[in-house]
Amino acid sequence: MFRFLYYFIGVVLYAAALPIVVLLPLFSKYKESIPARFFLYKNPPFRKKGVWFHACSLGEVKSLASLIDKIDEEINISVITNTGYEIAKNFKADRRYLPFEIFLPFWINSQKALVVTEAELWYMLFFIAKNKGAKTYLLNARISDNSYKKYLRFAWFYKRIFENIDTVFAQTQKDKKRLEELGAKNVKVTGNIKAHQDIKVTKKFKKPEKELITLASTHEGEESLLLKNLDFKNSVVAVVPRHPQRFEKVSKILENFSKKNSLSYHRFSQREEFDSDIVLVDKMGELVNIYAVSDIVLLGGSFIDGIGGHNPLEAAFFGTKLISGKYIFNQEALFELVKNAVVCDADEVVKYMKKSKATEIISKPDMKEILEEFSFVV
Repeated sequence: MFRFLYYFIGVVLYAAALPIVVLLPLFSKYKESIPARFFLYKNPPFRKKGVWFHACSLGEVKSLASLIDKIDEEINISVITNTGYEIAKNFKADRRYLPFEIFLPFWINSQKALVVTEAELWYMLFFIAKNKGAKTYLLNARISDNSYKKYLRFAWFYKRIFENIDTVFAQTQKDKKRLEELGAKNVKVTGNIKAHQDIKVTKKFKKPEKELITLASTHEGEESLLLKNLDFKNSVVAVVPRHPQRFEKVSKILENFSKKNSLSYHRFSQREEFDSDIVLVDKMGELVNIYAVSDIVLLGGSFIDGIGGHNPLEAAFFGTKLISGKYIFNQEALFELVKNAVVCDADEVVKYMKKSKATEIISKPDMKEILEEFSFVV
């Protein structure tokens, strides 16, 4: 009865949202994902039976690399966002956008396993996959302090979802306890899969003579918030927005700031050099390469509430000074693996840039422990 009512509500919501959904592809952010997810445009079921990984966006897809590389099976990957789909192209895998839930009963075909990352708790996704023969897993599961109370309000609903999940791999003991309170069974603490990410430089950039400060993975409002707190006398500032659809908007912000403060500015897509006071990195996939020549990294997604921070391990791998905002509730497990990272408010970054030390990764969970849990496919 529950699933029929759930499906009916899904159909009603789909019909109600249809006028808006039809217009969303006009925006570049949704140009590919919305037609594929809500109208199945060029989005057929997976061709082959294998291990199906589902992740939401860029960071989650990247985190799967270390695990996928060790699995000798057909790999299928589904995502939600355009940026996630672009990263998925790096894998030898069949790629799809995950359709809206009302399409899943006839879109999902039989798979050996379904492995879903973090908080992608879609009822129909697990129910249909399991009923078509897949073993079902929730990988890298977490429940942040910010969202814990919200989850508890709907514990009755999440219990229904966890009925269809065979094994849950939690990031921490605290996550395990919270997941069990929501009805999760067979919960194992295996750490954060992002700790096993293979960090490689794919292109070598020339390090500027001045100190290079990188504003990494910034979100709406963070560029202006951080720029006004920086000293440009002996520094080059590289700004790397998290989402490519913001490139043009951020460019205008940086142009205006540069003119107002008599600073030089250029876009990285025009010249791959760090020889202006401010450089907008408007190319995807270059952040690790820029970390390699950075002196200081201000890690975005953390200076405004609601995002939860980003992975600090890539910057720490290169021994940069690493400064993050205080809103890191989605990355706490990874920050525990980094020595000398600073967490502070935006108006304190200048103070800590002078006194902070180079970061380093101090430990990682054992990858063998995670692979043993996936012994059915390795």
